[in-house]
Amino acid sequence: MNKSSSPLHRTKTCKQDNRSLSSSSKLCLYLLAICIAVLLLLQIQSLQQWQNLVFKYRALASPRNCTTTAKDPESISQKLRDSVTFLPLKDLRFANQALDGHTWFMSSMYDKREEGEVQHQQFPSSSSKGRLLCLKGRDTHDGSWNYYALAWPEALPSNATLMKGLTFVAYNHYTFDNIWHGLSALMPFVAWHLKNSCETPARWVLYHRGELRFYMGTWLNTLMEATFGQAPYIEGFKDIEDDDRPVCFEKAVVMRHNEGGMSNERRVQVYDLIRCKARVYCNVSVERRVNQEAPDIGMTLLMRTGARSFRNETAVIRIFEKECNKVKGCRLVVAYSNNLTVCEQVKLMSLTDILVSPHGAQLTNMFLMDRNSSVMEFYPKGWLKVAGVGQYVYHWIASWAGMRHRGDWRDPDGENCPYSDDDRRCMSVYKNGLIGYNETHFAEWARTVLNDVKTKKSEEKASKAPIKTCDCP
Repeated sequence: MNKSSSPLHRTKTCKQDNRSLSSSSKLCLYLLAICIAVLLLLQIQSLQQWQNLVFKYRALASPRNCTTTAKDPESISQKLRDSVTFLPLKDLRFANQALDGHTWFMSSMYDKREEGEVQHQQFPSSSSKGRLLCLKGRDTHDGSWNYYALAWPEALPSNATLMKGLTFVAYNHYTFDNIWHGLSALMPFVAWHLKNSCETPARWVLYHRGELRFYMGTWLNTLMEATFGQAPYIEGFKDIEDDDRPVCFEKAVVMRHNEGGMSNERRVQVYDLIRCKARVYCNVSVERRVNQEAPDIGMTLLMRTGARSFRNETAVIRIFEKECNKVKGCRLVVAYSNNLTVCEQVKLMSLTDILVSPHGAQLTNMFLMDRNSSVMEFYPKGWLKVAGVGQYVYHWIASWAGMRHRGDWRDPDGENCPYSDDDRRCMSVYKNGLIGYNETHFAEWARTVLNDVKTKKSEEKASKAPIKTCDCP
């Protein structure tokens, strides 16, 4: 028979169990507190280690460490200098498509394109990742021996010269002497000037097919001086003794597509500015001769000598003089652009409403006339079939400058070509041919244009539009 435990014994056992549980609970709390303390210590130590790493990274990445001297070959700055790679300005791989796409001039670069604005490159910019344009080489005969590269301002090539201010870098596939080709290459800079708060360049760097040029024609030079308010300084790098020594530019704008990308509205604005600035520069008054009976109409025969001149100038002058005399207020002027100073040409064009002239560079002067003035153009025999699209350049400039091209007359007579009429070899025969005349056609053409201009001038006189000032001060 089992004996049941006495109440006293049971009470003692319970008390002992309670003491044991109490001791275990305290122990657990102590252990938990120790674990938490250890974890906190480890966390603090870990944070300190990360903080040290961040400080070290910041120290390595700071500009101070990026501008260490070349004596430290392991520096980031030196590595960036060493990574600058110069490429030929004229890339002969694209010789067959020299003017297409990115062209053979600085062929690895792509132009900035904005709707209605001129295509261009600018350095530094986001597209260049903040890098500057650097040039090397002074060759005037082979553009493939001149070079370009991009470099960060903090890591320019060793021995490089930094030129301060804005630099205009112009590419011309033809020449800066011819007033049409020269203006086509430089008028995009006027568009950029207009869009960028009329900022002016400290210097110009001129390239013809990648070859350095140190001169632009007098006509072009004068117009650029008038437009930008200072004579163009054409960089000759005379202070750089070593031809292989790089030159980098604090700010540079590069044009290589002429007026490519510009809307017609922007082109008109550009020619308006050049015209306005040229008149101010030459102190030409915009006030015209006042005639109460009829509007003032200026008709100018701008003649050529030699190639593409009129075969019988006297007869041509007589025809236009006769028609001009029939219109009240019309005055005829016969001039030769090669006998006029630039400012004399500016003044003459400011008084011209109808420009009569053979095809040639002198027709570029047309944009110096008031807007909506008229142009009558003449060609020697053979041009239509073999001269190519370039024969229409003065149709284009008339449109771009807000003028009215009144058509052209093409002489059916002249020297014969031994090949078929559409053979391109005939251009060497026809290019510099003389121009004849057709009295009946010339008289009727002149009469039509004069009457139309008379009507429009009368309407303009009634409206009395206010005189506009130049867009750039």
